[in-house]
Amino acid sequence: MAWTGKVVIPIGELMPLNDTQIKNIKSSTKPASFFDGGGLYLLVNPNGSKWWRIKYYHQGKARLLSLGVYPAVTLKDARKRRDAIKELLASGIDPAEQRKQDKEAVKAEKKLQDSLFENVASEWFTSYSPSLTPKHAAKLKRYLETIIFPALGKCPVDQLEPAEILAVIRPIESKGNITTAHKLTNLCNQVFEFAHITGRVKYNPASGLSKALQPERPKNLAAITKPEEIAHLLKDINSLNDTGYQPIYYYLKVLPYIFTRPSELRLARWEEVDIDNALLVIPAARMKMRKEHAVPLSRQVVELLKALHSLFGGGQYLFPSARATTTTISDAGPLAALRRLGYSKEQMCLHGFRALASTRLNEMGFRADIIEAQLAHKEPDAVRLAYNRAQYMEERRRMMQEWADYLDGLREG
Repeated sequence: MAWTGKVVIPIGELMPLNDTQIKNIKSSTKPASFFDGGGLYLLVNPNGSKWWRIKYYHQGKARLLSLGVYPAVTLKDARKRRDAIKELLASGIDPAEQRKQDKEAVKAEKKLQDSLFENVASEWFTSYSPSLTPKHAAKLKRYLETIIFPALGKCPVDQLEPAEILAVIRPIESKGNITTAHKLTNLCNQVFEFAHITGRVKYNPASGLSKALQPERPKNLAAITKPEEIAHLLKDINSLNDTGYQPIYYYLKVLPYIFTRPSELRLARWEEVDIDNALLVIPAARMKMRKEHAVPLSRQVVELLKALHSLFGGGQYLFPSARATTTTISDAGPLAALRRLGYSKEQMCLHGFRALASTRLNEMGFRADIIEAQLAHKEPDAVRLAYNRAQYMEERRRMMQEWADYLDGLREG
């Protein structure tokens, strides 16, 4: 048989192909077919591509199937596929129809996998979690993996009903964990909203599910708010100066003045402090509302930060860990200091400094808008959003200085 690149017409008994022959086949201006036997042949196109084909007959009709591209599909592989097709024909099965059914089965399986609650939730979490703090993201992931997935993970989202979702949350509620039950309901609601948006469900079965739960009981954070008690607290914090790790002391000194969320101050970096303009700018990534927050600093805080910088200004963090300057103190350190001072968890927590400031500032007559802005709570409406920002900052700056003077007066009085 001459390998001229032209279509080879088998005459008499064909000689099977071999790897050397296949490698040496050159393309020509027209497609050429090179036969191996049993209906199997190699189609060589003008562009040089080499496709395995098989011609067979089923119920008197000629059929043609592609078996892949050489060299990805070797000669040995192509012959195995040819033999498998022969076995199907011997069983009365049309290989082309079988291939079609196999593709449909694969497609159906993929569709099923894409619709499983576990996979939909994982896809949602991947897109949503970057907007969360690492701590919050870890908590949501733990809820999914330990509570929701074991019960609903392998269920298609379009087949789940409200009662089935509620059945997972009821045991949590029955143990008295009402807040957690509501968090789980909200989590499911977000996953199903995502499923609806991406076309997996026609309606959200978790929508309104929280109405079937016991109402959440307001949980007030432990906080001291009476002036005389605040005075004692501030004096007690001052007493830590010579009795503990200095970054913890300075942290507890600064926190009452600026009343940020504990982690927002604890993780602060020197690059975020503008001493000249008396400002701490917390990046959006560390804020609960994912929005950059500027904190005006009173004279007292500026002096504390200058003193702190003289001691620990060589690192990147304001409050470095005792173990390594590349990390910060933990929540446990300042909290343990409060406990050593005699303040129980029912009396005061680190987050309580926010409640302390909010309560007293409102009683002192400051505008609620200014207090809320300083607390970095979500602004409720467009009118407040449109408020003159420069004037807003000036009011906050005055309030923060008056607040610092007020605390000093309590401590010294």
